[in-house]
Amino acid sequence: MFGEDAIAQQLADARATLSTVVKSPEANQVEPVVVEGVEGLLRLTLGVEGRVDKFEFDSRVMRIGSETLFNEIKRMVNAALDERAEAMGTDEPVPDLEAINESVAEIQDRSLRQFQAMSASISEVMNKLHGGK
Repeated sequence: MFGEDAIAQQLADARATLSTVVKSPEANQVEPVVVEGVEGLLRLTLGVEGRVDKFEFDSRVMRIGSETLFNEIKRMVNAALDERAEAMGTDEPVPDLEAINESVAEIQDRSLRQFQAMSASISEVMNKLHGGK
């Protein structure tokens, strides 16, 4: 059976691990994604946060026509997003680790107070059973 100290230690260890992840999110980030188009005349960089970071182009790309250019840019953005999703290994949104850490801290604090109250009640009952006051 786990004692109050063992449970408190397990919760503290879990919080410390989660806190480490929150403090160094770069360790869990995907590398920037670079996609080229129109034979290297366009270059799109999707940053580590999943947003367009850079869009570079050679002025010669203006000769291909606006509709073709628009379609190529759209293809590049979608390709970059697909590549990033594949690199992350999931289509699920990244959880808010800071909020989770705060929730775990709140649960831990509340649980410890409840364990202390239960322990005090059990001790009181045991004392009464064994002839104490």
